[in-house]
Amino acid sequence: MKERAALWSERINSAAHTHSLAELYRGDHWTQARRLSEAAAQAGFKADLWVASAGLGLQPVSASAPSYAATFSTRHADSVATTPEDGALWWSQLQEGTGRATLQELGKASPVLLVLSETYAKAMEAELRALADVASEALLFGGVEEIAGIQRVPADAGLRRTLGGTLTSLNVRMAATWFQHCQEGQLTSTATSDSWNKWAASESRPEQHNRRPMTDDQVIAFIRRETSAHPGISRTRLLRLLRDGGQACEQSRFANLYIKTMG
Repeated sequence: MKERAALWSERINSAAHTHSLAELYRGDHWTQARRLSEAAAQAGFKADLWVASAGLGLQPVSASAPSYAATFSTRHADSVATTPEDGALWWSQLQEGTGRATLQELGKASPVLLVLSETYAKAMEAELRALADVASEALLFGGVEEIAGIQRVPADAGLRRTLGGTLTSLNVRMAATWFQHCQEGQLTSTATSDSWNKWAASESRPEQHNRRPMTDDQVIAFIRRETSAHPGISRTRLLRLLRDGGQACEQSRFANLYIKTMG
């Protein structure tokens, strides 16, 4: 793992053609992520947006990088690890080779708000715990478990009716909405949390699904379109995205069509 991560970092650092991360990342999730800074500014915060990448480590969104495909999602052609333990090891090595900062360093400088899927939170667990030890304020949307020193807001699919978008972007939409409830310029004050909890309880609604069936050709076209728009997206997240759009495809059938399409 160490040698493979070192070779990967060397290739990333020596690439001749690069793009700004703001241009490199596409899709609903990153459209919403770029709006977080605006939401923070409206709430009186000065925010810098950083990217937690399975191919680059922790990077400011202003950084540049070559086009690449890497994900912590397992059972994917571009997965960097097959187990959570390997994912954590890869993240550690990647941070040494290409990362621009650690969560701990960011947490010492200012409050930190994180938006992480379960998979990425598992890979970054050691850094999350290090952040918890030093941060004055740390707030996590999504994630996988409670960590003392970090306030966590689990994903709530019932808020999608109010916030819109897909489940892929739900955590980041929740994070942007949190800023509307910040009281007295504090990210995680009791007043802020109480305001959020009251609003979320009034807006959360169980989801009801009435999905439309798709032909094989329609599923294949969907897979090609979305993998192009979301480099590195896993098969599981693709199926979730399809279903979030109100369409139906049985899991094993989707898996077979994915393999047929992607090879």
